[in-house]
Amino acid sequence: MRQSRTLLSMLFLLAIGCKSRFIESTIVNQGPTVHVLEVDYPSASFGANQLATGASYHYRFKVQGDGPLSLQYEDGDGHSHTATGPNVAQGAEGTLQITITPAGTVTWSPNLTNPK
Repeated sequence: MRQSRTLLSMLFLLAIGCKSRFIESTIVNQGPTVHVLEVDYPSASFGANQLATGASYHYRFKVQGDGPLSLQYEDGDGHSHTATGPNVAQGAEGTLQITITPAGTVTWSPNLTNPK
């Protein structure tokens, strides 16, 4: 009985101590269709081949280092655009909305916490 209680206590502590921290991101395109969309964050990147007018792209990622976020994309004429976003730290979690406006500017709306 004592061994099973000890084992159960250890499993409980492992379960509550193993919470992974992620950022739930959404890219919203309010402007014309964009192509070759890529978000860079410390240690990796994600993206899509195309994001149509009025469409959203959702992605969940884990920050494995410290540094800035950035967004690169091509407009309908093939011109490249780059926007630098907020800095994030390893272990950050929360939500992030990135909006491409009709004028082609990028706004960042982070709601992030950092465990440090």
